[in-house]
Amino acid sequence: MLEQLGIINFWAFVLGTVFIVILPGPNSLYVLSTGAGHGVREGYKAALGVVVGDLILMTLTALGAASVLKTMPLMFMAVKYCGAAYLFYLGLRLLQTVIQRPKVVVTVDTRSSRHGRFHKALFLSLLNPKAILFFLSFFVQFVDPSAGHTGWAFLVLGMVVEAISFSYLSLLIFGGDRLAEVFRKHQNLTRLGNGSVGVLFMGFAARMVAE
Repeated sequence: MLEQLGIINFWAFVLGTVFIVILPGPNSLYVLSTGAGHGVREGYKAALGVVVGDLILMTLTALGAASVLKTMPLMFMAVKYCGAAYLFYLGLRLLQTVIQRPKVVVTVDTRSSRHGRFHKALFLSLLNPKAILFFLSFFVQFVDPSAGHTGWAFLVLGMVVEAISFSYLSLLIFGGDRLAEVFRKHQNLTRLGNGSVGVLFMGFAARMVAE
């Protein structure tokens, strides 16, 4: 059935997806920090932003964005640098919370609007080079266009990616919620958590620019 849709090496795709999803990155780090600082409900808002962002990237890939970005490197570089700038900004905000004595752990903006965390996670996902490179370089290798069912193949593989990603983010959210209880009792750990995530975000930004 999968071969008829043009999906090749399905289990290799699943295994590779698992390893890529669990690699530390700005998306998972933001979901973890949101779950730790604001609880399960807010953590899932951030997770939903990541899932929607990945869905958009997969849709663009299926529509041919992969070939466009490969033939227009300047466009890819523009996306890459925009993502680096946004990550640097978030890291800076986190470091500011360390100076301002934060009341919650690992949060980018304690005054976020009702849907602010969803939008921030969505923006991070869309400008995340790891996700973009995944869909450009890895995702498309498991679809055989000659089978004539490219759209269905992308749909099936996309659902697999979303299921794995959502499961992993759920683990981070519930783990972060439990860690929050520890951090709330120890304000020094709160400062250390905010500062560490801020430095990591700025490190991600520097690495993106250097690559």
